Amino acid sequence: MVTAHQIMKYVPQATIFRAGIWKPRTRPGSFEGVGAAGLPWLQRVKKETGLLTAVEVANKEHVELSLQADVDIFWIGARSTVSPFIVQEIAETLRGTDKIVFVKNPVSPDLSLWLGAVERLEHEGIKKVLAIHRGFSSYVKTQYRNNPEWQIALDLKQQRPDLPLILDPSHMGGKRELLFDLCQTAYDLSYDGLMIETHITPDNAWSDAEQQVTPEVLATMLNKLEIKNSEVYKKEFQSALLSLRTQIDEIDSQIMVTLANRMKISEKIGDLKLQNNVSILQAERWKEVLKKMKMVASEQGLSEGFVEEIFKAIHQESIEHQVSIKSGKQ
Repeated sequence: MVTAHQIMKYVPQATIFRAGIWKPRTRPGSFEGVGAAGLPWLQRVKKETGLLTAVEVANKEHVELSLQADVDIFWIGARSTVSPFIVQEIAETLRGTDKIVFVKNPVSPDLSLWLGAVERLEHEGIKKVLAIHRGFSSYVKTQYRNNPEWQIALDLKQQRPDLPLILDPSHMGGKRELLFDLCQTAYDLSYDGLMIETHITPDNAWSDAEQQVTPEVLATMLNKLEIKNSEVYKKEFQSALLSLRTQIDEIDSQIMVTLANRMKISEKIGDLKLQNNVSILQAERWKEVLKKMKMVASEQGLSEGFVEEIFKAIHQESIEHQVSIKSGKQ
């Protein structure tokens, strides 16, 4: 309750109090929430502060108990979004209500899964659906707990411009020092809101302590955010922007031509391997290529993780081209 009242005191922008009373954890043994015992606490928060309440639900029982407690908003977590069965069960249990539902992006960078979860809710007559962007898991370690993959969220927005999009920088960053920049990026990209974790004593939180801030710090951070004008009509700005975008378009075209030429060479290599009865995959050669490109990346100011993802995709495409050569001549 203290945190809720501190939010009211310091953060007038806040409209919703979210609490994960059921917390799905990756491995057993971690704190998994207080469960249904937390619902009366949420009722008290609503009564004393007027804030809307929100909880994460992962099955029919969670939804039914939360409905009985008059919870206002339900959110479907990243681990649940990946399962059509779970989403369908939640959607059917909420059928006939006017509740708001947040849908977090799935753990993996799969736009279809994200859209599919939204559509399942809408098919059951749930009209108030919002998307939560919390980032995506990746085998490659980066500075983020979950990689933003901004383009996937922007693709969602392009396909569903009517769907409000909210950023969860806490789970995306995993560290409180990353929150501000992530929030500012969301503002710059015209997101519709923020879901930020706050705690009166963050270091004593039972889970995810490193990504939480006090209500007072949260207020300071929000007040520093700059809402930039998305419609800039200055002639000089438009001219400069067009010039830079034209340069990017030209470079992108060059990249496509270069990749196409690279694949043609890969096909010639595949033909040569076939003639000499050599296996397609040359593991040592691939290691050498990746090592060299990481060095080049460092010299050019590019992150190794970014370059590794690109060259993995290029390598996979090259193998497929060489396989097609072998298949076509057998």
